[in-house]
Amino acid sequence: MSASEPAATILRPTEAFRFPGGQRIGIIFNIAYEGWSPGQVPGIGPMGNPLKPGFYDANAASWALYGPVRGIWRALEIAARHRLRTSVMVNGVLAEHWPETLRAIRDGGHEIIAHSWGMDVIPVYLDEAGQRENIRRTTEAIAAATGLRPQGWISPRGTGSPIHARLLAEAGYLHHGDCNDDDLPHLALFPGGAEIVGVPLTMDINDLPSAIRYGNTARAMLEQFQDAFAALRERESRPACLDVTIHTHVYARPAGAWVFDEIMRIATAAADVWIGTRGELAAHLVSLRSSLTPERRAGG
Repeated sequence: MSASEPAATILRPTEAFRFPGGQRIGIIFNIAYEGWSPGQVPGIGPMGNPLKPGFYDANAASWALYGPVRGIWRALEIAARHRLRTSVMVNGVLAEHWPETLRAIRDGGHEIIAHSWGMDVIPVYLDEAGQRENIRRTTEAIAAATGLRPQGWISPRGTGSPIHARLLAEAGYLHHGDCNDDDLPHLALFPGGAEIVGVPLTMDINDLPSAIRYGNTARAMLEQFQDAFAALRERESRPACLDVTIHTHVYARPAGAWVFDEIMRIATAAADVWIGTRGELAAHLVSLRSSLTPERRAGG
């Protein structure tokens, strides 16, 4: 937040918070369906050793294209097998170039989360006018492809800007995931009346950092989920939400997709867990507005 930007009022749930149906534990399954602007490629790739600066990494570009060519279809098939609706992060460039995939996501009952125009378009690099234009362009592209205006936003890297949440609120978004500071969502109120729910995107059960950054096997992600899930159920008393995230160009491949399948099997077999979308959780929090409490700040 800049020195001239008025602070938002943050309202958080108490320990009495429960997910829809009265559950203490929530799980959200996220699918990151990502694309890059023309001429841009992922900053990382499966080979690990980057090319010299200034050279087009055709390997990384082809690796990323697995998402729209094959990965999104496998991920949607797995979710359908378990009759689960997921939250799917989608870049505007994919709505423009692969609109049939967005319609399949919509027809499967999944929530479409706007994910910026491309993975190379990160809000913090843009001025206010540029951020507003990116929100408009991305929103309109997704709406044109699906007939539905997205209600949620997550920036690439989960990295917005000091003013981006306010801009999203002013653009009519219900929720965003550019936060990672809590186990539960919060409600941000801005001067002038705009408001938005922050639904943290937790990174503990996420294929990309696990496999690409840390070099873990797919089985390690399954074990991490099992351990975290058991800890929440057996060692914790407070409410908490756990994200399970795969990328369509990473663990929507055969070597990793089975883990997404297995985690869904474990989660759906548990009777004491709420499973839903980010939008459903945001709407639930808004319905509990009267029970939320102002955030306590140091020195405040």
